[in-house]
Amino acid sequence: MNSSLRKNAVLLSLMTAASIGLSSTVQAAPAVLQIKETAKSDYSRTKYPIIMTHGWLGWSRIGNESFNIDYWYQILPDMARNGATVFAAQLSPAHTTEFRGEQLIAQVEDVIAITGKNKVNLVGHSHGGPTVRYVAAVKPQYVASVTGVGGTFRGSKVADDIQSNTGSRTFFNILGDYIVAPLISWAQGQKDMPFDFDGSMKSLTETESANFNKRFPTTALAANCNSSGSKVDQGIYYYSWGGTAQTTNLLDIDTILMQLGPLSYGNKDNDGMVARCSSHIGQVIRDNYNLNHTDLANMMFGLKGLFAPDPVALFRQHANRLKLQGL
Repeated sequence: MNSSLRKNAVLLSLMTAASIGLSSTVQAAPAVLQIKETAKSDYSRTKYPIIMTHGWLGWSRIGNESFNIDYWYQILPDMARNGATVFAAQLSPAHTTEFRGEQLIAQVEDVIAITGKNKVNLVGHSHGGPTVRYVAAVKPQYVASVTGVGGTFRGSKVADDIQSNTGSRTFFNILGDYIVAPLISWAQGQKDMPFDFDGSMKSLTETESANFNKRFPTTALAANCNSSGSKVDQGIYYYSWGGTAQTTNLLDIDTILMQLGPLSYGNKDNDGMVARCSSHIGQVIRDNYNLNHTDLANMMFGLKGLFAPDPVALFRQHANRLKLQGL
C-alpha cells in the first residue's frame, strides 16, 4: 500500500518551496510520460519498453520539467541514461485494482503505438503490483514481464484494520474522496480523474486480494508463504523484491506512518505497510532489504537509512536483469 496521505500533502506543499530540478526532457502521450535522456550506456537497454506503475495515492509527475516531484525520484532518468526506454503510468490515485488495470491497459497500448514494440515490461510498486498483474491476466499478449516492488499481491492487513472499523473507514473515506485524491489529481493536471477511495481500500485488504487472486489466478503466485511461485507463466516472466524496515531515516515523514504495519501484523516482518510474504511473486530477488514501503520507490526525495541500498541502483540493475533475459 502506498505510503498514504501523509506524504502527498507534504509533497504538494513542498512544490511551492523547492524544485527537484530534474534535467529530463519529457514526451507526453495521453496520460503516460516518457523520460528522455542522453544515453551514456546500454546497461539498462531492454528489448521492450518499461512502464513504471505507481501505487495507492500515487502519481507520475507533479509539476513540469524544471519544477516537479516525481513519484520515482531519480529512478526513471537514471534508467533512461543507461539506455532504457522508460515510461511512467498515470493512474487514478485511489480506485479498484480492476479499474486501475483498465486504465493501465490503455496506456500500455499507447506505449506500444509510440515505440512500435509489441510488448512491455511492467513494474508496479505497492498497489501497482496487482494493477500490473491484472494487465498480465487479461492482456498477456502485451506483457513480457511483471515486476512487483513491495507489491500488495496478498493485500495489507493495515487496510483490513482500517476497513473493519467504522470510525477509521469513514474518516479515511472523507479525507481521501474530498481532499487527498482530488489534490493529487489536480496537481497532475488531471482534475477529472475518477477515484473511489473506499473501493481502493477494499482492493488492498487481504480478503479482497484473495478474491482477486481467485478471479485472476497465476502460477507465479505461490499457494502459500512457504512455497515459491513460478518464474514464468504463460510466457510472462515474474519478479519481485521488498523490504522489512520501518524506521529508516528520522528526517523522513513516513517514519510515523510506517509503524502501522507492525501494529497491524504484530511483528516487524513487513515494510511498514506490506508483509514480506505479500510482496512475493515469481522469482523473489530479495525480500528483506533495509528499506521501508516508500523507500522502495525512492519517494520523499530519496531519504533512506544510512546503510540501506540505493533504490536507484536496484532498478538500474533490474533493467539489466531484464535485458540479459532477452526482455
